[in-house]
Amino acid sequence: SFMRREGRPGERAILTGRRYPQSLLTNVVMRMRSDGDISGVRAALCKAVLNRDLRLSHSNVSDKEVPVSLDVHSTHSGYLLGRLFAVLEGAQRLALGGQVNATIRDRYYGSASATPALVFPVLLRNTQNHMSRIRKDKPGAAINIERDIQEVIDKLPGEFPKHLGMQDQGRFAIGYYHQAQARFQKANKTDSTPNDNNDHNDQGGAQ
Repeated sequence: SFMRREGRPGERAILTGRRYPQSLLTNVVMRMRSDGDISGVRAALCKAVLNRDLRLSHSNVSDKEVPVSLDVHSTHSGYLLGRLFAVLEGAQRLALGGQVNATIRDRYYGSASATPALVFPVLLRNTQNHMSRIRKDKPGAAINIERDIQEVIDKLPGEFPKHLGMQDQGRFAIGYYHQAQARFQKANKTDSTPNDNNDHNDQGGAQ
């Protein structure tokens, strides 16, 4: 639907290999900030715009392009922050289970992706409360979550960025989606109950 709204410029970009209109990325990012639906289609649109720009801007960018699945080696701040947000949301869901009326994605996604320095310190403090509960009920899961959080934070360059530009917000969405999907795939391998499948559909967004 986003491509249809772009009209001829978007169609020409597909056919000629030129840059996608930057309004495409802006529209997708703003929709995700508004409704919190970080679907595979939206993440793919962000990736397409970003990778096309990279290919046309640099002579050798194979190691810089946005990956197609979780890249645990990426040091890009936008991508890392999206990963971290997904890990923190996973911790909240695991700690509260069915008691979650609104996840941090529902309440904080837009502000976290645009102004990380204002939001992530609050989220990390809240996560400590969730981790206390998880350590009591599921100590093995607590170790994995703490490892994931530390892994991402260790790659971040010092303080959280005060602001992320539109392209970095696109990478944030992709990092979030990749990390969330990796968690769903791991959960499905160890437990394929109907409740887990429903949780998968809810967290992953519309496909």
